[in-house]
This record gives sequence, C-alpha cells and structure tokens, in this order.
Amino acid sequence: MLLNGVKVLAFDADDTLWSNEPLFRDAEKKVAEALSDFGDFQYISDELYKVELGNMEDYGFGAKAYTLSMIENAVNLSGGRLTGEQVMLIIESGRTILHNPATPLPGVEDTLRRLQESGRYRLVLLTKGDLLDQEHKIDRSGLGRYFSNIEIVSNKSEKEYLALCDKLGIKPEEMLMVGNSFKSDIDPVLKLGGWGIHIPFKVLWKLEHTEEYDHPHLFKAKTFGEITGILL
Repeated sequence: MLLNGVKVLAFDADDTLWSNEPLFRDAEKKVAEALSDFGDFQYISDELYKVELGNMEDYGFGAKAYTLSMIENAVNLSGGRLTGEQVMLIIESGRTILHNPATPLPGVEDTLRRLQESGRYRLVLLTKGDLLDQEHKIDRSGLGRYFSNIEIVSNKSEKEYLALCDKLGIKPEEMLMVGNSFKSDIDPVLKLGGWGIHIPFKVLWKLEHTEEYDHPHLFKAKTFGEITGILL
C-alpha cells in the first residue's frame, strides 16, 4: 500500500530500532539495591523521577543526564552520607547504559533494507538525546547506511518536526513517523498533519506516558516487520 503523498519516512531510534529503556530500568534497580538503607525501591524511584524532571532543562535526555540525576538523588536520600563506593557504583551503572550494543530489534534491518530498495520513500532518522551517545549507538547498530539524513535533537516536539520538514524541503503531510513513543514520535506529527506508525515497546519511561487516540493518519503495529504491509 503506497500512502498518498508520503515522501519521507522518519524513524525514532531508541526502543524502535534497538532496545534501550530496559538498560535504564536495570541501572535503577541496581542502584536502588545499593541504597536500600534509605528507602524501598518505589520510594527511591519516585524521588529519582522528581530529580530528573528538575534537571531536564539543564541536562536534557540520555544516560549521562540520568547518571547525574541518580547521583544527586542518592546524595539527597543519604543526607550527604554517600560513600565513594556507592558513587562509583552509580557511575558504572550509567556507563553500562552508555555501552548499549544497539543490536537491531527483530525485523528492523530487513525492513529498512526493503523500504530503501523499494525507492518509494526517503528514509531519515530522528532521535533525541546526548549527541555522542546517540552517534555511538547508531554506529554500533550498523543501520546508519539506510538513512539519507540522521538528526539528533534535544527534544522532539512540533518545533523539531517542522524544522526537519523544512530541512528536507517537504510539507508535514508528506512525512510519516515511525516510533514507540506516542507522546514524542506520533502525537506531534499527527497534529502537524503528518502520518504515524506507532509500535509500542515493552518498557516505556514515565515521562513518555500520555493519552493515546485514534486518527485517520495513524497506523498501529506490534512489530517493526509489520510496517512493510502498511508502506509497500
């Protein structure tokens, strides 16, 4: 099926092309265990989320920002009695996230190849987060060759999608976005008149939770491989 007027397929990266969020959750659990003297997991997790929200404007998204927030949260919870060993555990937990192998999820590479070989669409990658970290994951994944443009931004709102359309010389209604987050990947594009394919992932960060809705420009898929049935 060729979508009428769609020229560009934009793809999210983390938890759409490869798994990412589970590494954050594993780090959070490991750190919470080390800080168990200061509260149970839920309490530590809730306090960490508050710190993350407070730091968002300064740190943005990504593993480095998350690590700094984990350290700050641990200092707060411990009343400043955090040991050097505990600090190093938090740092190493964050480093594990940075070393994400970015192995493509099932069906991703084959699907991207088929879409590219069809010649029907221009494929671009749009991801938010820390520049160096995202560049490393893209390199490790081996998927960069499928995209004509790779854009790494600090946030994904209507503003960033409009800037992408302007850069590519297209109208919003000529773009379709594929991603796991309805809030960041789908909603802004639909509001601009574009198209979306939502592929939920097994884990979703608290900040990305939002109310979902049906839309005539919206398709839903359970796996990445299903999108060729929508696009080809």
